[in-house]
Amino acid sequence: MSGDYEDKPQPLMEHLIELRTRLMWSIGAFFVAFVICFFFAKQLFNLLVVPYKWAVVWAGLDLAKSELIYTAPQEFFFTQVKVAMFGALVIAFPVIASQLYKFVAPGLYKNERAAFLPFLVASPILFLMGGALVYFFFTPMVMWFFLAMQQAPGEGDVAISLLPRVSEYLSLIMTLVLSFGLVFQLPVVTTLLARVGLLTSQWLREKRKFAIVIAFVVAAVLTPPDPMSQIGLALPTILLYEISIYAARLVERKRADQALAEQASSDVAETEKA
Repeated sequence: MSGDYEDKPQPLMEHLIELRTRLMWSIGAFFVAFVICFFFAKQLFNLLVVPYKWAVVWAGLDLAKSELIYTAPQEFFFTQVKVAMFGALVIAFPVIASQLYKFVAPGLYKNERAAFLPFLVASPILFLMGGALVYFFFTPMVMWFFLAMQQAPGEGDVAISLLPRVSEYLSLIMTLVLSFGLVFQLPVVTTLLARVGLLTSQWLREKRKFAIVIAFVVAAVLTPPDPMSQIGLALPTILLYEISIYAARLVERKRADQALAEQASSDVAETEKA
């Protein structure tokens, strides 16, 4: 092992001290981000409400009359705390990830660190892509579906209106963001497993039909109990599974090219030696 990191064997106590230091930096970054996010918690929550406003407009309703409510005195306060924690986790994630990498990097060879870094960069980018899909498309679509179920007063009908609670709306959007963010990690996970030889593109192709069923089952567990949410998560999951097959094929092709190059180099060395 060579590079910028110390590669000498260290006693257990030094590893524990190093772990404590990395944890302190991670917790400190989260705490600072939490304080900042809590100070702007109302503005952040209003930003999360924008998809709901879009859904209200799509449903042809009066935006001025749309509102969110809370039914317990402490509900909106704890909602702001959750918003601050969610925002702090997103903001502090680069620091937490870098501290994790610095802790495990001394135990990796130089080529392993070079192979690991692209995935460390790709993971948050894919998570943000999943969150953006939820924010700009999926949440407005789901809320439009729920708003369309309202009933206007009429002869023999009573008025049925949607008045979302702030805590339930936040739970919905956080669940969707986390679900899509985790699902979007599928190419990263499968590519890493393919690099270490634990799975192949052929195996992934053979298990495609099982993956489709599992995608719908996972979507049913992670999303609210409505068909639009479940289908909306299952379809991107299936698409990402296909991307994972392609990524695994690229890894295998690169590994085969490296094997051929090493074999050619070995043959040339043996020829020169002879």
